[in-house]
Amino acid sequence: MDEHKIEQLIAGEYSSCGAGELYALRVLGDMMEPEFEHGAIIVVDPGGIIKDGCFVVAYHDNEYYFRQLVKEGDRYLLKCLNHAYGEVVELDGIQAIQGVVVQKAGKRRKDRKHYV
Repeated sequence: MDEHKIEQLIAGEYSSCGAGELYALRVLGDMMEPEFEHGAIIVVDPGGIIKDGCFVVAYHDNEYYFRQLVKEGDRYLLKCLNHAYGEVVELDGIQAIQGVVVQKAGKRRKDRKHYV
């Protein structure tokens, strides 16, 4: 699926969901292992509480990211859990965050481990 269709899907153009309603995504790749394996389903809350260490979907430089949010002073960084990927993305601001992961494969996030 091209990036434009993904953007429209998240914006709700292909569903009857409102912009503030929860939505589900499938994890592709191994960048967020060990907690989020390839193929896992995550539930994202666009109105979720954003805090250091939470897992988010963010839109930055015309791309969507699923990463862990790390706050360092006034900076907001997106990091992979899989240490094989050293990529860190610095967001322009908190407005880039499109939602917070609240559930994975039947388990609520508050019941799971947090990685930093």
